[in-house]
Amino acid sequence: MLSGCRRLLWGRFPTARFPRPPPAAAGSGPVGPGGGRAYAPPAERKRFYQNVSISQGEGGFEINLDHRKLKTPQGKLFTVPSEALAIAVATEWDSQKDTIKFYTMHLTTLCNTALDNPTQRNKMQLIRAAVKFLETDTVCYRVEEPAALAELQRNEWDPVVAWAEKRYNVAIGSSTSILGPNIPASTKETFVSHLASYNMWALQGIEYVITQLKSLILSMGLIDRHITVEKAVLLSRLEEEYQIQRWGSVEWAHDYDLCELRARTAAGTLFVHLCSESSTVKHKLLQD
Repeated sequence: MLSGCRRLLWGRFPTARFPRPPPAAAGSGPVGPGGGRAYAPPAERKRFYQNVSISQGEGGFEINLDHRKLKTPQGKLFTVPSEALAIAVATEWDSQKDTIKFYTMHLTTLCNTALDNPTQRNKMQLIRAAVKFLETDTVCYRVEEPAALAELQRNEWDPVVAWAEKRYNVAIGSSTSILGPNIPASTKETFVSHLASYNMWALQGIEYVITQLKSLILSMGLIDRHITVEKAVLLSRLEEEYQIQRWGSVEWAHDYDLCELRARTAAGTLFVHLCSESSTVKHKLLQD
């Protein structure tokens, strides 16, 4: 059943492609306020179940590991709002082999964070935290030299900023000052209003994507399907990639970081899309 689900999900969300990340450090997970991790699961655990399935309960869709219902770190019943998200999470669990590699299960961790809300923030606090990233947005900070990097930033980042200004009818701009650009209050309020249209679950995913890319602008371009995951990650690492092209990279470390960032960004984007979906997956498609 789950193999058919994978084909269905990947076909519906082509921008959220999942590269296979190399093993990450133990305890990786969504970043909470101030850079603290919301959850720090163990790196690995021996697989203790044979079959994974989903079922619909009173509170939403549940994940079953054999005959046991999955629960959150705080002991709450693991219940997600959409069938599509349940399928995606079940696929993560079904894909585990002899050991459960928690650091590869980004959707499960995001759901745990949404269900347990360990930082105890409400919707407006999540929105304000996301909009605050505008003040230090990666694509708004520019260099004056070296000239080649300054030109690269203009060529690659200006079109994304221009898209955002047109898309949301706001002024953003950029700056070479260490203080960053002066973002108008009206621009911040426009983004507050826009983000308010998302539910709490989707906002958790949006904040997660923003912390990966260090950019609200790139994150909204990605979630709005204006740019792909690969493009968003490349733009967020523009200066680093420039330095690598000039000086070279540390063997394997560059690819490791790049794959990990792509995987997390893709997972966060897919999470937002699945949490924003109101339709139910056709039952017959789940029986492929």
